[in-house]
Amino acid sequence: MTSVRVMRVAVLATGGKDSVLALHRVLNEGYEVGYLVSMIPLREDSWMFHYPNIHLVDLFADAVEIPLVKAETSGIKEKEVEDLKHLIEKLDVEGIVSGAVSSNYQKVRIDKVCRQLRLKSVMPLWHEKELDILNEILDLKFEVVITGVYAYGFDKEWLGRKIDENTVEDLVELNRKYGVSLVGEGGEYETLVLDAPFFGKRIKIVKAEEVWEDQGGYFLVTEAKLVIK
Repeated sequence: MTSVRVMRVAVLATGGKDSVLALHRVLNEGYEVGYLVSMIPLREDSWMFHYPNIHLVDLFADAVEIPLVKAETSGIKEKEVEDLKHLIEKLDVEGIVSGAVSSNYQKVRIDKVCRQLRLKSVMPLWHEKELDILNEILDLKFEVVITGVYAYGFDKEWLGRKIDENTVEDLVELNRKYGVSLVGEGGEYETLVLDAPFFGKRIKIVKAEEVWEDQGGYFLVTEAKLVIK
């Protein structure tokens, strides 16, 4: 009997719902997750990377009990892709996992980095129906809060809101009215996962503040801690 060879991967992690769902999928499929990889953008308008509350990624790594490697990036278009490549090329892995759903901008650049480093690009959520992704998150009982909104149709009341059935219904309505991506793939909104079935501990928000300017804003967590489930 021949044994099935397990692929060792690194998962691009932000603590947001799509990257956490991608991590959940590869863990369930038997991949060996050697690392979480996070880029810390030095500017809010990064083309590639998550901004609100990325400082909590260390807490997230502790919650899921997977080693984290991270690096700062200028957030400048294309330069940040090179920064990602320089971080990944040091890792002992065979593939890179990302939570991209429909963003060709992200996919093209991650695939390019993987080709250059001779790694497999794994995108478990690619081109899945957005409503199916949200429903899966509900079914899995992920605890997710909205940490940033940047599109027409959202208001301040969305900041800090948990994603539940009512939230999904409201997102469907915003999609119908304004064409907002249900999963925020176009940067319409950002999220933070506080708990999921595979977390060893859950993240508890202790203090947070709302920052709102013109048509958008974010829910900035200023203090958080891990608690036993």
